Amino acid sequence: MTYRIIWEPNATNAAVRFLKDDPTGLAAVYEAVDALAETPRPAASTPYGWDFRRLRVGDYRVLYAIDDDVIHILVTHLGRTT
Repeated sequence: MTYRIIWEPNATNAAVRFLKDDPTGLAAVYEAVDALAETPRPAASTPYGWDFRRLRVGDYRVLYAIDDDVIHILVTHLGRTT
């Protein structure tokens, strides 16, 4: 089953800001998020509360929610750790 990836506007805006400083790091983030379509709960991700999961990609963290009923993943937040 392939999930549909949806980015919330706040996460997209953060990605645009980070793109200017770190295009290579952001490319890795997009690659990791795209991989969630096939494996929404990879070993590298951890549960975050009841409804969310957190994925670290290099210096970035991605917060996302999985909706198994609708088969989509909602990326709610993208942040940088450094």
